[in-house]
Amino acid sequence: MIKNTRLAARMEPFDSFWEAPEDLEKGYRTLYQYYKYNYLRHLPQDKTSRILVVSCGPGYFVNMLNREGYSNVLGIDSDPRKVEIAVRKGFNCETAAAFPFLERSPGALDVIFCECEINHLTKDEILDFLPLCHNGLREGGTLILHTINGGNPITGIELYAINFDHYNTFTENSLRQVLGYTNFKDVKVEPLQLYVFFGNPLNYVGMAVDAALNLIFRLLFKFYGKSNKIFSKKIFAVARK
Repeated sequence: MIKNTRLAARMEPFDSFWEAPEDLEKGYRTLYQYYKYNYLRHLPQDKTSRILVVSCGPGYFVNMLNREGYSNVLGIDSDPRKVEIAVRKGFNCETAAAFPFLERSPGALDVIFCECEINHLTKDEILDFLPLCHNGLREGGTLILHTINGGNPITGIELYAINFDHYNTFTENSLRQVLGYTNFKDVKVEPLQLYVFFGNPLNYVGMAVDAALNLIFRLLFKFYGKSNKIFSKKIFAVARK
């Protein structure tokens, strides 16, 4: 098992957050809106649910949860510098590596949210990580994770190749496959929506172009006998234990 050894990704480790904007303070505003639009509907109604945020970085997702009333949230990140920023903001975050932390938390969590893409793990590491998440959740608990979408004909290959620490890519089908293989059920895969800033008129232009491209891609894939339906830049899965 890989759990207690050093993971393959060195420059951008899986259990640390790498998508912070240059303006850290602006990120608390923009990512709040982005996370709320994409993920909030998949979270439990119970605001006391025990939620773990893996790769929390400076606390962007923790910030969204706190603002929406969730009171039992913990963020972990392997980079103490990022955690220090989160702690200064008053967020409940601590420095910890994801694999050993999950080993110590069997059946304790209602939700595990992975704020870093799982394509920063090798396939063997993924097949160790997902069972740890499954074991860490209570019965009926929820895992939410995201990754680059290899099904996008424009960005799929580029996103995979742009980063030395990207070890795989997924489509909606392979993401369902690996989650089913690791005993998750009720797996739903959805597009991560980028155009969620409705106060900006250009947002609607982006929405229109995105919808048109998705229709074109779907028709082209159907022409070649493929069933792909999601062509967003990134995708996310929601799965139950």
